[in-house]
Amino acid sequence: MTAPDPYATPVPRAEAGRTDASPSPLLRSAIWVAIGALIAAALVCVVWVLIGGQNGLIGRAFLTILLLAGFAGVAILDAHLAPRRPGWFALASMASWIIALLIGAIMIWMPDRFPWLGFSRVIQFLLIVLILQLVLLHVRLYMKAFQRHDTPFTRTVVAITIALVVGLAALLIVPLAFWEWLYFADIYWRIVVAVAILAAVGTALVPLVNVLFAPKKPRSAAAYPALAGPVGPAAPGAPSAQGTQELLPWPTYVDAVTPLPMLPDGSPDWNAYYTGYPSPGAHVFTRVDPAPPAELPAPSPAPAPEPAPAPAPASIAPQPPATAPGYEGYPPPPPLPPRP
Repeated sequence: MTAPDPYATPVPRAEAGRTDASPSPLLRSAIWVAIGALIAAALVCVVWVLIGGQNGLIGRAFLTILLLAGFAGVAILDAHLAPRRPGWFALASMASWIIALLIGAIMIWMPDRFPWLGFSRVIQFLLIVLILQLVLLHVRLYMKAFQRHDTPFTRTVVAITIALVVGLAALLIVPLAFWEWLYFADIYWRIVVAVAILAAVGTALVPLVNVLFAPKKPRSAAAYPALAGPVGPAAPGAPSAQGTQELLPWPTYVDAVTPLPMLPDGSPDWNAYYTGYPSPGAHVFTRVDPAPPAELPAPSPAPAPEPAPAPAPASIAPQPPATAPGYEGYPPPPPLPPRP
């Protein structure tokens, strides 16, 4: 088995499946739309310069150049960040900057109804950009919450809520951009407040549904156990400190017993695996041998069994007195009388 390279640069998850660094067709179309909007805004400004009045011409021209340069910068930044973003979000971000460009060009060259409020347009334009970016942030976080628990109910709520949020942004941007030339009745602001309340309710519904019904995310185990100090790695088969999830053992030398040194960043010293010598600054673990089983106390010698009492000698039957030899138990014949 080939050992992994600890110095290899990790590939981002969003780019792991991409074999091509070129932008997607959708993003490429959005970039061309941004280029067209930039050219169109520049041409409109040039026409206003040629046929418009002389009042504030230099200041407006400077603001126009600043606006076009800023739009070009954010368009390039969005193009670089697009591979790490969802396709719909990259397109929506580019569209928001195009809207900001067009509104900014109109606000710069729109005739002044109140000349003494010229600086207020800059503040209003910055508020418009802030509203557009807040809408993007809201939609991005809202879609992440929706993807945790996708049901027909939440899908309907998300569609209605996003439409309300976009409508609320439009209702707020129009007065900021054209309040000098448009009159907004009281009913307009009532509608703004009503849409804001509905958008807030829709925004809160999806997280609440997730808390009640969304499945919980499983806890992932770390690749290597964290070492709190100069202690040896856990023995294989030892119970894990994180419950039922078993952690991978610390890599060892070819003897499958001695653990590899640990680099200062906490990763194994794979160079020591091939060379046999730890790298400079690596922490070397001492070999941890399993502790021998505790010796049991020697058993005390069992007491010798008491000798069984010798059996009493059996009573010896009385032997008949010795008799002279006879014949089959008969008495012997009497002796012969003495001879003279």
